[in-house]
Amino acid sequence: MSRRSGWSWLGKVADFDGRRIAGNAVVFVLLWWVLSSGSVHSWWVGLPVVCMATLVSVKLVPAFSFSVTGLMCFLLFFFWHSLRGAVDVAWRAFHPGMPIFPGVVDFPLRLPQGISRVCLVNTVSLLPGTLGIELGANSLKVHVLDMRKAARPELMRLEQMVARMFDVSIEREAGECREEV
Repeated sequence: MSRRSGWSWLGKVADFDGRRIAGNAVVFVLLWWVLSSGSVHSWWVGLPVVCMATLVSVKLVPAFSFSVTGLMCFLLFFFWHSLRGAVDVAWRAFHPGMPIFPGVVDFPLRLPQGISRVCLVNTVSLLPGTLGIELGANSLKVHVLDMRKAARPELMRLEQMVARMFDVSIEREAGECREEV
């Protein structure tokens, strides 16, 4: 066994795209700068941390593309629906009749495996009265506060926004959406 075998993947970093390495490094530098409140003295620790984080991210996180326009549209969508969801849940909580009709929707996913699907699952709860509860191979179970409202169109819109942000095509037709009360 060679002396470098445990760290042999470091030698393969040169095989990766230089723009990707630089992009990841810039993200980690900015993150460190924010976390350290811009302290110059923190860079004694920050520089090695940024280098290691960059190397590890290049190795462990698969390459993906995203659209800046899609990202901006997603952020607007995210903020609007976060506000709308907060108001909706607060209204239901303080309403004397507590108007909820909970259930579970089994939503078929069209996004490919990977970071775009993870992003979708993590942002489902921004929709008013929804919470992702189980991710299957090609579907997502979503708890819904009001089954009388159609959750599927909102979920499809969110999936389209995530696909646009990650520059992914989801042209195939979605499967049937099952609902359980």
